[in-house]
Amino acid sequence: MKHLIAFLVLILTTGSLGVATAQEVYTNSEEGYSLELPSSVWRVISEADAANGHAAFVNGDRLQGHLQVRKEVVDAGVTPVDLARRDLDQKFRFLPGFVEGKQEKFSGRLEGVTASYEFVRTGKPMMGRVYYLQADNRTIFALRFTGLRDKLARIRNQTDSIARSFKLK
Repeated sequence: MKHLIAFLVLILTTGSLGVATAQEVYTNSEEGYSLELPSSVWRVISEADAANGHAAFVNGDRLQGHLQVRKEVVDAGVTPVDLARRDLDQKFRFLPGFVEGKQEKFSGRLEGVTASYEFVRTGKPMMGRVYYLQADNRTIFALRFTGLRDKLARIRNQTDSIARSFKLK
C-alpha cells in the first residue's frame, strides 16, 4: 500500500498522467504584445486590425469569460491607478447595477493594478475585472475581462495567468 501511495504521489508531482493544459501564445504585431491563453477553451474571436487594433477572446462563450485588450496612450506620469480611477468614474459607473469593487496591486511581466466591479446585463449579475499594466511612462495596456459574476470569479486563476503572461514584443 505504501508503494502504491508513493507511486501515485510521484505521478501527480511529475505530471506523468498527461493532464497538462495546452497553452496557446497569441501575438499581436500591430500593438506589439503577446499573451498566453491557458487552455484550448480560450479562443480568439476577433483579430486586431488596422481599424481598431484590438483583439478579443472568449472562454467558451462571452458569459463564461470575455477579454478585450486595449492599448491606452496616456499623458506622461499617468499611472495604472490613475487610469483605473478614470475608467471607473467615466465608463463603468454608468453600467446598470454598478457596484465598485476593490483595486489591488498586480505583478507579472508588467507591473500594474487590477480593478473589479459588478454590474447587471439583461437581468444577469455580471462582473468585470481589468488589469492595467504599465508598459512605459506613456502606455498602459488594459486587459478587460467580463463575464457572469460566478463564472468569472471561478476562473480568477486563469485571468491572473493571462495577465502575468502578457509581454511586450
